[in-house]
Order: sequence, then C-alpha cells, then structure tokens
Amino acid sequence: MNEAIEVTLARWKARIDGELARVASNGIALPESLRDAVHYSLTGDGKRIRGLLVMASYDALGGTRDASQLAAAVEIVHAYSLVHDDLPCMDNDSLRRGRPTTHRAYGVAAATIAGVAMVALAVTQTVRAAESLGLAPATSRKLVMVLMQASGATGMVGGQLMDLENEGKVVSVEQLEAVHRAKTGALIAASLTMGGLAAGGSKQAVDDLARAGESLGLAFQIHDDVLDATSSSETLGKTAGIDAALSKSTYASTLGVDAARQKGDKLVADAMGSLKAAGLHNGPLMELARFVAARQS
Repeated sequence: MNEAIEVTLARWKARIDGELARVASNGIALPESLRDAVHYSLTGDGKRIRGLLVMASYDALGGTRDASQLAAAVEIVHAYSLVHDDLPCMDNDSLRRGRPTTHRAYGVAAATIAGVAMVALAVTQTVRAAESLGLAPATSRKLVMVLMQASGATGMVGGQLMDLENEGKVVSVEQLEAVHRAKTGALIAASLTMGGLAAGGSKQAVDDLARAGESLGLAFQIHDDVLDATSSSETLGKTAGIDAALSKSTYASTLGVDAARQKGDKLVADAMGSLKAAGLHNGPLMELARFVAARQS
C-alpha cells in the first residue's frame, strides 16, 4: 500500500474509532446494563471498512470536512447487525472481534435490546453528522433514508431472514446472491452512496458509487465465506467454520473455494473498473477495494 494512503486510512479509522467511543460513552441515555452492552458492542476492535468507505467516497467527490461522524453512523448499524447475528436464535455464536459476543458478556435480553437501541442511535447520529457537515435538511433526510433502507427489510434485515430460512437447504448461486446482496451488500453500497451524497455529488456520480458498492459488497461476502471455510478462529477473531456447523450453503460450499475466490476477485475488479470509468478512483477508495480481495480476516 502507498504509504501516504496508509497514513490517511489510519487517520480516518482513528477518527471513526474516536467518534464511536464518544457516542458509546456520552450519547446513550439508557439503564446501566444496556448502556454497558451498547458500549461493549460499539467499541470492540473492528476494521471499520464501511465507515472508511463513507469517508473515501466523500473524499473522492471533493468533500472537504471531517465525515467521521457520518462514518460512525454506518458503523453503529453494522455493530447492531453483528450483535443480533450472534444471538442464540440466529447464529448462536460465542466469539466476535476476538472476544465474547455481546450476549455472552451481558445476556441475551440486554444484547437484543441493545441492538434495537443502536438502530435509533444510528438515525440520531446521521442527523447530527449532516448538521456538522453543513448539509441541507433535504440531504439529511436522504442520508437517513439510504441508511435505513439498506438496514431494513429490503436490505440487511431481509437478508438475515433469508439466510436463516436457507439453513439446512441446498440453494442455487442465484439464491445465494439474493441473500448476500441484501444481508451484506446493501450496507456497503449505502456506505459509498452516503459519502457521495454528503459531498454533494451529482446523481450520476452517486449512482456510480452505488453500483461499485453493490459489486464490492457481494465480493466482501464471498471472501467472508472463503475465510470461514479456510481460516482459523484465532485469525478471524470470530468462530471459524460456523457456516458448515449451521448447514448453510455458502459460495465456498456451492462453488468450491477456488471458484468462489475467483468470483470475488472478479467482482472487486468490476467495482474498481466502474470507479475508474466514472473518474472516482481516488487512492483510498481503490485501496479499500483491493483490501476486500486481499484481506485475511
């Protein structure tokens, strides 16, 4: 990685981490047990890929302010999704980001309610971020709509439901794609879209970012499937092999590891090609796309 880009991404990540810590410590009017569960969920170690994509797309379209508050809003939604994904009624997992899952640390009830509380927290954070960036109320509304649509029944939550319903079934590649474009891809595409909207990008530029994000989001999930099948819990910071334990059809099990990896790499290449064609290939954005294909955890 180019050293200057590496420094930029590290600086952005530190800002996102700082904003999440601020929100987790100061912005939550909840009973102590729930506040602690939310704090635990938001401040765990993470790659912050979605937040970094917000900041990179904002930068690519000429944004000049600090978009870390907006990036944190997306990361709050992602953190909530992990808390609920790990619950006993879902994947029943015990390890996340190298430590016990939220329900193992605080109990199922606290984790469930903390996840719901984070949805409202993400909306509030989005509005505050829009205000800090000097955006018009209409743009603020668009940002909230994009985030909630990507998070809800037509996006992440709907994808989670389809994923649960497919456990123990043999599904087609087309069915897998429908699940993961919703479960994983929608929020990644929203991250790019929101950065573009916040920067005041044209409809065409924002649409170009969204299309690249859709390819990148699906690639991210495919590589997740490959890593789940080939890596260790220690390396991943979460339970390896859980897809097989739950009898889930994945890209790795359906296509085979090598073919799945090739499909993911092609989608990353497609995303990068779309960004280049649209003139949006700034260094951080392209580096994050490369990371999706090369990551080991």
